[in-house]
Amino acid sequence: MKQTMHPISVRIEWCQRQSAQARTESETDGWRAEADGLRDALMGTDHTDNYQLCLPEVLRRYVLGFQDGTALLRATRVQRMVHAATSETPQSSRVGIDVLLGDVQ
Repeated sequence: MKQTMHPISVRIEWCQRQSAQARTESETDGWRAEADGLRDALMGTDHTDNYQLCLPEVLRRYVLGFQDGTALLRATRVQRMVHAATSETPQSSRVGIDVLLGDVQ
């Protein structure tokens, strides 16, 4: 059985590889900050305040990672909801549609 990695994990690994190949300390810090932002989105934490005293580029990279990670999580949730709604039996398909529309409380 094929096991796929979550897109955030793939992106964190990519940031780590880029950090290892960085030519300057500020470039390394930027890649690490982006990976931290992705991790924080995954964990549901926000450490933007910790980056306020960093170089503006490092702060921007953290925020980029955090926002991208949040968007990836939302996209994954929507994809799962659509899959669940389209794979239900006909008599329960309306419930899946209502969930997607946010009508079920």
